[in-house]
Amino acid sequence: MPQFVDTLRSVLQFQPRESDADLRRLRKAANVEDLRTMARRRLPRGVFDYIDGGADAEVSLHRNSQAFRDLEFKPRVLCDVASIEISSQLLGRPVAAPFALAPTGFTRIADPQGELAVARAARRAQLPYTLSTLSTRSIEEVAAANSGSKWFQVYMWRDRTVVKSMLDRAAACGYEAAMLTVDTAVFGKRDRDARRGFALPPKIGPSTLIDGALHPRWTLDLLRNEPILFSNLIGADVSDGTEAVQLADISAQFDQSVTWDDIGWLRDNWQGSIILKGIQTVADAELAASHNVDAIALSNHGGRQLDGSPAPITLVQPVAEAVGGNIDIICDGGIRRGSDIVKAIALGATACTIGRAYLYGLAAAGERGVDHVLEMLRTDMLRTMALIGARTLNDLTPGLIAQHHP
Repeated sequence: MPQFVDTLRSVLQFQPRESDADLRRLRKAANVEDLRTMARRRLPRGVFDYIDGGADAEVSLHRNSQAFRDLEFKPRVLCDVASIEISSQLLGRPVAAPFALAPTGFTRIADPQGELAVARAARRAQLPYTLSTLSTRSIEEVAAANSGSKWFQVYMWRDRTVVKSMLDRAAACGYEAAMLTVDTAVFGKRDRDARRGFALPPKIGPSTLIDGALHPRWTLDLLRNEPILFSNLIGADVSDGTEAVQLADISAQFDQSVTWDDIGWLRDNWQGSIILKGIQTVADAELAASHNVDAIALSNHGGRQLDGSPAPITLVQPVAEAVGGNIDIICDGGIRRGSDIVKAIALGATACTIGRAYLYGLAAAGERGVDHVLEMLRTDMLRTMALIGARTLNDLTPGLIAQHHP
């Protein structure tokens, strides 16, 4: 019996119970997909579908991540990987790792702190944070929460005075780059939103009462906090979210006549770096380089605009071969693991941006959920590089990547 007791003591191990529910939840999240599952449980279905969904049949949405899975590594062994360095330069400025946080609109529908929580997490991780024109926290609020590297995403409204005003405010608050989104002449058709009649900001009404009752934490958070508005547009002669609107109503205010010539207008009204987000061909990458912008983001808007558009990772190598060295190349779309970032850098990207991944973390566990995502991506990168024999980002070359053929 004494031996049995000793053996039992040696094998039994109980962790102290974590009193914080969010931290308990995060302990069980081994990857971004786990956080997506948690977010789906916490959010009303219409809100989750807005974050999670894509355009039409969602072919491009799913191809974005599948295209990363279709790439396999060609690892080298017996390399000295005792010390691995992933810090980098992006837009001529230092970053702790080669990725940044992409703009996401209406972020407070995932968590009451919204963009403020994400911006604070980005500052702690020493990564650039991009604020959306259609954010639910203002340019000034985010600047007060984040003293680090910040970019401002721009839609070209028909009323250029609205754009000019926001650019001036961003410049005054220390934002370093303007990210012009160029793939939204109109918004894509998102079937999930259409089925649910989803409007922004979300409102509680007869059609949403049951969903709200089934997700009481989210509903109480919505009711306890100030109304969700498009904070950068308050006072402008455009919709600021006081009344619920459909996506088509918002995009109707965008200038559909924008061309490459309008980059000159942006350059005249913005002294910082310029990024074009939504480049989907080599030809347009070459045009962007000829217009002397500082970076391009290869992006299909997370599969939310044109269904059937190319997965961004498939464009990285041909674009790098065409314009590499002349312009920073950002890969945006479908990134769920640090190994995805390693693949993109190896093929010629300067950096990647993530959007949905951090929204899942935010919805699952608030600000600490975003921290969790950023740390998972960082440690995934370090682990992957050790396993493929790469000590620095310069060691990541196309020779380490092969296309998987089932």
